[in-house]
Amino acid sequence: MGIAYAAPTLARTGAERATLVRRTYALVFASVLVTIGGTAFGLSQPALMGAVVRHPILTFLCVLAPLFLAMRTRESVPQSLAFVALFTFVEGIWLSPIILVYGRTQPGIISQAALLTVGTFGVLTAYAFVSRRDFSAWGSFFVVGLWVLIGTSLLNVFFRNETASLWIAGMGLLVMSGLLVYDTWRLRNQYGPDDFVPAAVNIYLDLLNMFLFILRLLGGRRD
Repeated sequence: MGIAYAAPTLARTGAERATLVRRTYALVFASVLVTIGGTAFGLSQPALMGAVVRHPILTFLCVLAPLFLAMRTRESVPQSLAFVALFTFVEGIWLSPIILVYGRTQPGIISQAALLTVGTFGVLTAYAFVSRRDFSAWGSFFVVGLWVLIGTSLLNVFFRNETASLWIAGMGLLVMSGLLVYDTWRLRNQYGPDDFVPAAVNIYLDLLNMFLFILRLLGGRRD
């Protein structure tokens, strides 16, 4: 999910803004590659994937720990980058059982979901950069939607309704799309020259969750 960071300074000059954007998307791209590496590592370790499936809460805490440390140390770029790399690698390990199941039961669906995610990401990012609208109000609106999404997802864990699961995935894709536009707008208008780490983490999380929701929607449609 997206995480709101304070942006105490602004990227005031064109050169500063260009540097911020370049660093942010370089880190997003690198994080995606590290996640792919973590997924590949997880797929090569059946025992590790079994542990992830058996202990989902512990795994979730292991994913959040380096993210929390990255937030705490964001003033120190080398340390924050190291924790972001650890976070995205563990995220890949967490994803490996999901990728394994979809890869075996519905071949080709992962690449389709990836292509749709990249296309959606590109369109929404371009819209946020080109549009002159003020998207500041979108933050609170979609954060509320995110909490509603979390609540309904937790309820569905107990009821296990497939139709509800697809509706949740659709709502999740809408929420993450809105957060991506908002976070991209913040990158252009609110973040300071040295805030590329929190900016990249937010955009990476939007992108990752969009992929997961698209994957769920495609899988549910085929079912």
